Amino acid sequence: MKYLPLVLALLAAPASAQDRMTLILDWFVNPDHGPVILAEELGYFEEAGLEVEVVAPADPSDPPKMVAAGRADLAIAYQPQLHLQVEEGLPLIRVGTLIATPLNCLLVLKDGPVASTADLRGRKIGFSVAGVEEALLSAILGQHGIALSEVDLVNVNWSLSPALMAGQVDAVIGAYRNFELNQMEIEGVPGRCFFVEEEGVPAYDELIYVANPETMDKDVIRRFLHATERATQYIMNHPEKAWEIFSGTSKELQDRLNEMAWADTYPRFATRPAALDHGRYARFEAFLLESGLIAEPTPVAGLATDINAP
Repeated sequence: MKYLPLVLALLAAPASAQDRMTLILDWFVNPDHGPVILAEELGYFEEAGLEVEVVAPADPSDPPKMVAAGRADLAIAYQPQLHLQVEEGLPLIRVGTLIATPLNCLLVLKDGPVASTADLRGRKIGFSVAGVEEALLSAILGQHGIALSEVDLVNVNWSLSPALMAGQVDAVIGAYRNFELNQMEIEGVPGRCFFVEEEGVPAYDELIYVANPETMDKDVIRRFLHATERATQYIMNHPEKAWEIFSGTSKELQDRLNEMAWADTYPRFATRPAALDHGRYARFEAFLLESGLIAEPTPVAGLATDINAP
């Protein structure tokens, strides 16, 4: 799937009565962003006294940098990348969770030669982003005594499922179970996901909200998270109606892939987006340290915060 530049301005009542804020998405609008879109469509942002501008980036690597530079109030980002970005010195902190489970998986052909991850020795494995994905793959392979050097890594440049379906690789890491897996089914080439959290990788939050700890407005963020929490509750209680509202905001969303992705995604939304699991962040930081991707561990307080804490 290609990145499509898209800007969605969510206007919520007269500017004079609202606090303005900007949220940078991680990608173009898709079912992963259900609580944000529903919070606007149901009037929850307005009731929270917020005017939220939602912007989809031209480059998916930009959102955390924009927040760190003070060009946006919040960005949707990824917990694994947050650890590395903090290690690099970017002023970022997790203030909320959007999707509370991993979506990443190691994807293979359903009827292909890889029946289990123990069959990966000597195989070609496609990837898109070096670093974290290699660490995940190392953990998966390590369960079976397979070294990273015993597989052939192929950079498929975001063409994950097409490369797998075309037989260019035997597996891909970095595919999302709610999108690429469904995309393959639609194409008539069924796939199978090995879930990273069941294959030796610590569980983590896939999508999170990050802010600049030096400039963030805690009150505004609290109200934003409360509005999206209300939207998540609505989605959980009325998933079909919520899909109608969500897909009704854009013709680009009204296709089979997005409808299938919605059904696979909404159960994974964080029902308590402000809540923080300290152990989850500590475990993943230790995992990255052991993998050699970070030099020194950062305390959880330097990575994430409970915005509602006194």
